[in-house]
Parts: sequence; C-alpha cells; structure tokens
Amino acid sequence: MTLSLFDAPDGREALAERAALLRSEILRHDHLYYVEATPEISDEAYDALFRELCDIEAAHPELVTPDTPTQRVGGMPTKQFATVEHAVPMLSLANTYSRQEVEDFDRRVRSALDVDHVVYTCELKIDGLAMSLTYRDGVLVRAATRGDGERGDDVTANVRTIRSVPLRLSPVMFTGAPLLDIEVRGEVFMGIDDFTRLNEEVVESGEKPYANPRNLASGTLKQKDPRLVAKRPLRFTAYWLQAEALRIPSQFAAHTLLSQLGFATGAATEQVSSVDGIMAFIDRWTVERHTLPFQIDGVVVKVDDVQLQDELGSVARAPRWAIAYKFKAEQATTKLLDITLQVGRTGAVTPVAELQPTPLAGSTISRATLHNEDFVRELDLRIGDTVTIEKGGDVIPKVTAVVIEQRPHDAQPWHMSPTCPCPERSTLHKPDGEAAWYCDHAACPWQIRRRLQHFASRDAMNIDGLGERTIDQFVDAGLLQSIADIYTLPSQRANILELDRWAPKSVDRLVEGLAASTLQPWHKVLFALGIRFVGEGVAKILCKAFPSVDALMAATKEELVAVHEIGDRIAESVLDFFADTSNRDLIEALRAAGLQLSAAVDLSQVSQHLEGKTFVVTGTLTTMTRTQAEEAIERHGGKVAGSVSKRTTYVVAGESAGSKLAKAQELGIPVLDEEAFYVLLHKQ
Repeated sequence: MTLSLFDAPDGREALAERAALLRSEILRHDHLYYVEATPEISDEAYDALFRELCDIEAAHPELVTPDTPTQRVGGMPTKQFATVEHAVPMLSLANTYSRQEVEDFDRRVRSALDVDHVVYTCELKIDGLAMSLTYRDGVLVRAATRGDGERGDDVTANVRTIRSVPLRLSPVMFTGAPLLDIEVRGEVFMGIDDFTRLNEEVVESGEKPYANPRNLASGTLKQKDPRLVAKRPLRFTAYWLQAEALRIPSQFAAHTLLSQLGFATGAATEQVSSVDGIMAFIDRWTVERHTLPFQIDGVVVKVDDVQLQDELGSVARAPRWAIAYKFKAEQATTKLLDITLQVGRTGAVTPVAELQPTPLAGSTISRATLHNEDFVRELDLRIGDTVTIEKGGDVIPKVTAVVIEQRPHDAQPWHMSPTCPCPERSTLHKPDGEAAWYCDHAACPWQIRRRLQHFASRDAMNIDGLGERTIDQFVDAGLLQSIADIYTLPSQRANILELDRWAPKSVDRLVEGLAASTLQPWHKVLFALGIRFVGEGVAKILCKAFPSVDALMAATKEELVAVHEIGDRIAESVLDFFADTSNRDLIEALRAAGLQLSAAVDLSQVSQHLEGKTFVVTGTLTTMTRTQAEEAIERHGGKVAGSVSKRTTYVVAGESAGSKLAKAQELGIPVLDEEAFYVLLHKQ
C-alpha cells in the first residue's frame, strides 16, 4: 500500500507508512527552507504536517525513529555533557595577515612537495564554533565540539535541534558505494538578523544584551536543556568530509559531495592555482563580507588534493596544508571615560580603558586593555580623549591611538597608582626589566578570584559547577580564600546551602565535579597552579622531564634549563614558585585531596627505542584508548601523526580502521594489530 500526503491512514501498517512519508517530506522541506532558501509550502502547511507526525508518534511511540524531525524540538535536559574522543584530531589553523605570509605559506608547501605549483581551495571562514558530526547508516548518531582538539563535548541532543543539520543523509553514491558512514565537520553559527532580533527581545525584557553572534551561539550550545537550544535559530555549514573505507580525492570534491548529502557548504568556495588567485579571493571578500547575512572573520586556504595534505601532515596543533587569512581589525572611535586597574591571577596590575560604549565588528565595546603604564605614556592617553579602538583578530578590543585634534582642553593626564585597587591597598612593585607592576599580597581578593578561576577552568582542572560567578559568591562568603580551600567545599555543604540559588542537587553536582577533577593528569595540575610563564605547552614539557611534583620541586636551575624549550625566565619562575612556603603548603593540601601529582608512568624510566619512528593510530583498540596508545608511543620516543604519508613508519590499526588503513596498504607501510603493537612497545 502506498499513501500520498493527502490520504487518510487506517491501521498500524498504514500509520507507519504515513509517518515515514511525513518524516521524509518534513526533512525535505527543512532542507529547502534552511539550506537552499527556496521554500515550497507556507508555514501553515508545514506546521500541519509537523503536528500530524507528532500526533502519530505520541499515540504510537514504537514508530519513533532516530531521524524523526520531531526530535528537533529538544528532549529532556542532560546533567552534563559526556566527553568523546575525536577519531581524527580537530586541529586549529595557523593565522596569516598579509600577502607576504600567504606567499611564505605557498613557498613552504611547494618546497615540501617538490612541485612548481599547487591547486588550493579558498573558503569563507565563518565566525562560529567548530563541530564534528558522525553518521552511521546515514543517520546522525553523534555531534561533538572541538574541545581541546583531541576530545570534545557530546552535544548531540542540542545539535539535533539545528534544522540545517540533516538527521538523515540524502542518498549519494561515490565510486560505486553509498556514503553512509561518514564524519562531517563545520561551523555552528547564528545569522546577523537572528542575533539582532534576539538582542532586541533581551533589551525589551530589561536584560543585558549579548556581545556578538558567536558568543550567543557558543552559550546556546552549552545549554543543558535542548528545549532551550531549539528556540535559538542556530545554523550549520559544512567544510570537511571523511568517509570510512572511501577516499575523497580533494577538498573541492568534498564540498560537492557535502552539498549532495544535504549540507549547506558556505556562500563561496573557489579553486585557485596561485598566490594571485588566493589574494583575489581574499580581496573580494574583504569588501563583500559586510553583505553576508552572517559574520566571517577571514578566509581559509587549503591544499586541494587530499593525498598532498597527507604528505604535508601537521605540526603541533596545526596542519601544514592550510592557513587562515584573518581580516585586518576593524576600527572605531570613542571617548575615554576613565582608566581603572585590574589584577590578574599572577598579581600583574593592568590599566584598563573605560570607554563610552560603541559598536565594533559585531559587538559593543565598553572596555579595552591598556597593557601597562608604559603603553599609556607612549600614547599620551588622557581622561576625556577621543581614541581609536580596534579588535585584534576581531576578538580582543584595544586602544591604538589618540585623536589629538579632538582632545578637550580639560583632558586629565593619568598616573599609575602606587597601591593595589583591592581592599588590602598593598604597595605595588615593579621588577627590574619588566613593564608590569605587581601586587604580592596573599590576601588580595582580586588575585584570589582569578587564580581560582584559572585553576577551575576547562583547560586546567575542569571543575564542573565551579564557574566564575560561583567563585565570586564563595569568596564573598568566605568559603574560598585559596586554591587549597576548593577541595574542602564538600565539608561546607551546610554553609553553601544557605547561599542564594543553591539547592541540594546543585551542591551534589559541585561535589561530583570536584571528585572528577582529581583524575586530571599531572600536566593539567601543573598548568592549573598558575605559575608565571607555564602555559599548557610548557606544563607538558616540564611534566615529561620531571614526572612528579617532587621531582620538579627538587630540580635546580641547571636541570630546568637543560630541558629543551625551557629557558632562564621559565626556570626562575618555577624556582620562585616552589621556594614560597605557602605554595609548598598548597601542594601538600592538593596531595591530601588526592590530585594526580605524578605521571601515570614514570617517564624518566621509559626507554627511547621508538625514537625516529612515526606512527598513525586508527580504528578502535580494545585494550587501551587511541589517546593512551599515542601517549605510550611518545613516552618511548616516537612521534604520532594524524594522517598516513610516505614518512609514516607504522600504522596501528584497530577495528573499523577505515581509510587510513587503506592508505597504508596502498603505500606499503607496515600495519600493526594491537598484539604486534604491544610487543613493539615493550621491546627493549
């Protein structure tokens, strides 16, 4: 029996067929409206189809399918997002800002490939959030954020509400096989008109407006309730495609296939074969970007041939085969109302420009950093001046100049205060050779807040339930006075429940977040301590050389600077930190709380017998995760690459290895199963 949309269903079999027909039609109309912008029916007709499907599924839950469009209205709230591992790392792009830098990129690519010219694909860089979508048998099964590039948050329930994300792929054949099991990457964003409308509603309700579309999109995806996400007009555009067991030959071909599969793929994509072609694309969109219905902050340039991408590989967290050309910062003029001071987590006291609010590059700017006292003097900034401001990389606002001809006669010069702006009013000091002034008072509440915020942040201890507002509240209530106090919070349950907006469930969430944070690895703990000049990368280097906090605390300056990439400045900062008895007391408090103050494996005792060998790990391993396998390789001196090339020494292949295994077999690269990898790993 075959039904049309206008037939009345009768019986369960007919209802099932009717539901399938409704799902197909609704998804088709979603694509026409949200991707193609060519609707065929009225909103009223669409709503009628949607209501009928909802009624059928409500009466017969057994007819609900994973790809039903009724899921777009959002399911029940989730307590927290699960962490998922990316099959292929989601790398960041190196930024460029000039033709010379583009020429340098082109020269590096041609030199590495030993060719005279290369074909590139140019794409618009939408200012959104990177997202990975996984499809199995043509159905969306997972959506994950970029996170740290290796692991992200599972936000599937939220992404299902985005109507430009296909819940089921359109049927597409490629080299004789259907594209069903694929991963798609792209950007989640919000259109300018939608953002403006939402902000108008927020202002009318008396609330503070959102800063820019990207921030609003990011905050929306972090919502724990998909029903709230469904009310926000988020969109998705795709730019990357990987199919299991099938090799997509080029970036441009991927765009074509993505469009056929049902994805929006951006307003413009072009193939070019020279720097002149790249710059012509950039120049065009530098002018025309303001005509787009969404924000872009640059252009992405990629080597088109995927095989050449594999040969080029990546360095650190960025691929060698792609760059992002960032548009020059937009500028505006406004009035400098005042200069205030703020204190960072290291005690650095920074002057901040308090500005007459003015729109700039999609957001309203009312404050901007002035870096240090010398910067203010060099610009000869005075209170009341008209100043030029810009957003560096379209992100960080800064003051760049004074409009001298508009200086009022009563403009007031500014002088650095000799005391900290905190209630302690301690005397500031300026170390020899540095531009910044510092507050060293242990009880400075501003410093305490920022140290706590850094310690609990996602890239450090990642403590769920301990955000900026909570920290402010706990400091004001006297519950937090140092980092060591964080892990005493479970014993403060009664006091926490007396505070505004706290209930037993929210305290339980905080306690669970604290317990989970104790599993963060040693290098995360070291980064969380907030030692000057010890960022994430330096923390990893130090933890590899000194596999425990005790080893690091016992290290001499000579031993520290002997480590590759550790110089005098970092070494002296580490020594100064651990020379402070209060910091040593903090370490003991963290040790008592159960934090990981040593590596899971003593790296100093591991051999270097894999030195000079490059591995690619692919597929699902049964005795360890892919990340654990890669860490084991690095502990034994080997290198890990994200793609297979002629430079690859071994490919470690688990179940469902896919295209990387095929590429290894094509190039004749040795493939290790899990057992062979284990034997090689432990060979002395």
